[in-house]
Amino acid sequence: MQVGTVIGNVWATRKEDDLTGLKFLFVQPEGPTGMPIDAPFVALDRIGAGNGDRVMVTRGSAARLVLKDKDLPIDAVIIGIVDSIDVESR
Repeated sequence: MQVGTVIGNVWATRKEDDLTGLKFLFVQPEGPTGMPIDAPFVALDRIGAGNGDRVMVTRGSAARLVLKDKDLPIDAVIIGIVDSIDVESR
């Protein structure tokens, strides 16, 4: 899993039939302190995240299993909206 912040929406009028009706968002991955790491990526959102929300994302082959009855061609899915993160400093 990875934490990041939603930085935008992705609209596609034409896409794979099984993806119709699904929402896609741009996510900026972040470290525990909130500093950006790596490049932003597109993730499927089924939980209602929005611009500025801090989210948990699953990436890779596990993401395609988000719908039990379909094997979707996706590699990132938002699985939670983060309320807070508490990191102990050393």
